[in-house]
Amino acid sequence: MQTIYAIIEFLLPFEAFEWTFMKNALLAILLLTPLLALLGTMAVNQQMAFFSDALGHSALTGIGLGIVLGLSSDLLAMLVFGVVWAILICRIKQTGAASTDTVISVFSSTSVAAGLLILSRGGGFAKYSSLLVGDVLAVTPQDLLWLLIALVCGVILWAAMYNQLLLSSINPALSRTRGIRVKLVECAFVVLVAVAVMLSIKWVGVMLINALLILPAAAARNVARSSRQHAVISVVLALLCGFAGLVSSYAWDTTVGAAIVLWAAACYFISLGLRRFIR
Repeated sequence: MQTIYAIIEFLLPFEAFEWTFMKNALLAILLLTPLLALLGTMAVNQQMAFFSDALGHSALTGIGLGIVLGLSSDLLAMLVFGVVWAILICRIKQTGAASTDTVISVFSSTSVAAGLLILSRGGGFAKYSSLLVGDVLAVTPQDLLWLLIALVCGVILWAAMYNQLLLSSINPALSRTRGIRVKLVECAFVVLVAVAVMLSIKWVGVMLINALLILPAAAARNVARSSRQHAVISVVLALLCGFAGLVSSYAWDTTVGAAIVLWAAACYFISLGLRRFIR
């Protein structure tokens, strides 16, 4: 890690990055934002923009159930419940019993209510309130290792499923004639999103995870002329907004996650203005 820290200090000779916690936060952002941006492109194409919001809310329920069941790891509880919740959302959505936004809204409101009910027993919710906004400045070198593993595995799985997901979102009937198991691919994608969201909650926060996943992808879609450009521009915007948010939050003494989201929102509104000139 010392070598990586030295490289950061050489490339970014600013006061903010003299601190170890700022270096760790920067590395976390460099690992988190590309994965969320890539997954965000597919979430936007699949018209599941609020899906990550429902999963973020389910983190509270996961932790609550973990406490009830006596699990020692909050992350394990969130991962298990998040994956199960994601599969349930996906399966009910596929039955066509209700529209996608209705299904996601029902699961989102149910999970946040259940989580708050369990965690607030005896007035104990205060110690979990940090999950609402996250704290990327608290990331540790061990956390960075897990984020690196998540990024590598996530990118590999995203690349493996990309063509099938893209074709499924454009023309499900054609996908089936090509031998693509549309429902299975969609469930695999939502599980991947669930894992990425649960790993990010601690540093991004329940309230901000959906915005960080969707805004770069939505902005990129406004200016991209191909699916490849969509992915590349989304990753670039996410990285730039992540860096800008970290630096500005240090200068203004504000929450990092909120600053990143506001930079991403600014990029989205700028992309709306550029759209008419590019297309």
